[in-house]
Amino acid sequence: MKPGIQLRQSQQLSLTPQLQQAIRLLQLSQVELQVELRELAEANPLIDLDAMEAEEEEQAEVPAPDGAESAVDASPPDADDSEYWDENSPQVVEWAQSSRGFDDDDNAEPQDAAPEGLRDHLQWQANLGGFSARDAAIAAAVIDALDDDGYLREGLEPVLAALHALEPPVGKDEADAVRLRIQHFEPVGVASLDLGDCLGAQLEQLDPATEGRELARAIVASELDLLARRDVAKLSSRFGASEDEVIAAITLVRALDPRPGSRFDHSSTEYIAPDAYAVKAGGRWRVSLSPDCQPRMAINQHYCSLIARAQRSDAAWMRGQLQEARWLMKSLEARADTLLKVAQAIVRTQSAFLDFGPEAMKPLVMRELAEELGMHESTISRVTTRKYLHTPRGTFEFKHFFSSSVATEDGGSASATAIQAMIRKLVNEENPSKPLSDQTLTAELNKRGIQVARRTVAKYREQMRIPSSSERLRAR
Repeated sequence: MKPGIQLRQSQQLSLTPQLQQAIRLLQLSQVELQVELRELAEANPLIDLDAMEAEEEEQAEVPAPDGAESAVDASPPDADDSEYWDENSPQVVEWAQSSRGFDDDDNAEPQDAAPEGLRDHLQWQANLGGFSARDAAIAAAVIDALDDDGYLREGLEPVLAALHALEPPVGKDEADAVRLRIQHFEPVGVASLDLGDCLGAQLEQLDPATEGRELARAIVASELDLLARRDVAKLSSRFGASEDEVIAAITLVRALDPRPGSRFDHSSTEYIAPDAYAVKAGGRWRVSLSPDCQPRMAINQHYCSLIARAQRSDAAWMRGQLQEARWLMKSLEARADTLLKVAQAIVRTQSAFLDFGPEAMKPLVMRELAEELGMHESTISRVTTRKYLHTPRGTFEFKHFFSSSVATEDGGSASATAIQAMIRKLVNEENPSKPLSDQTLTAELNKRGIQVARRTVAKYREQMRIPSSSERLRAR
């Protein structure tokens, strides 16, 4: 072996900084994009977002000249369009619309006020409950130990541990006496140790003359398993009551709240900002981008004018920042262009879904869309993640419109989404006393030309969280 010099020629894919930035921006959601632009603007003085926003505000105050039209109609469609709007769609996103003006100061409510939580609500009642100082401390410990459903699932041990500094030491019976008082606060049933305890407290509050009250109390105290199975015959035998009496008791229990604390679960609602809108006009579906998907930015002209007068090192740095700003502008334009092309292709392919609903969804995979648009499949994957299309049937993530295909009898294909919609429709229309089994659902789909196996039907049913036929029968 001797050292030597060899010349080889090879091809290697290299991602330029500009391409890397374009890819990164493409996969960001609308909210993440705004955050990213702010961070870039803070690091690069040549990027001017504030000046552009100020310019837009000034333009908004000046009436547009007669005949002037926007290049892209990006305004949201009217959510009250009765011809297309489906308010019962499970995936519809609520639009915050108000029928009142903004000058009604008398009825205005603070929008930032944090909603009252379960513990705050209970502590307010404890403060008015006439507790002694010692019992007030016990009540505070009990309330603090509740979970979000309002239960003391770990019993009184955590409460006693929190009160270890009190003298004399708090006993279990003393803590339980305070707990029972809290259990009858509003909402009734909080501070319960288990489900039977919770339901029993709520039944205790009812008028003694309420039909089925006493039998219901006995059932929740000892036979929750039979109650869950709705085993009327065994409950009737166990308590020596008629089936009608047992049914009345079960009906009463089912009207109670098994999770009384959950009504105070004020988790912040996550609102989805659509990236594109699909509106039917003149018999054709048209797509427009949200203005936030096309954030406009400007080059800071003040800093740009300083480049020529700056020292050599400073000028080189500023020219680099100027180039990055120009790359960013091009990347944003490419992102908006890609989003629009993909949204248009989705609407073009799934126009039947927009017209007729989920049962008309067509099979569509990312590879097919990538070939149609001349893009890489990874690009389609990035642009369909956390991007949302607002339609008269609701707002859906772009990925919602993709589904695998299942063969039909005539040699065609049906999408998995359409088949799931058919299964849900069949279940909704079934005879409550004779729920359709997976085998029966399979036979019904086969009659409609959908060649699908029973295990596939079972898988789709489970994905939609539809109980089995035996479970649906018991629930009814």
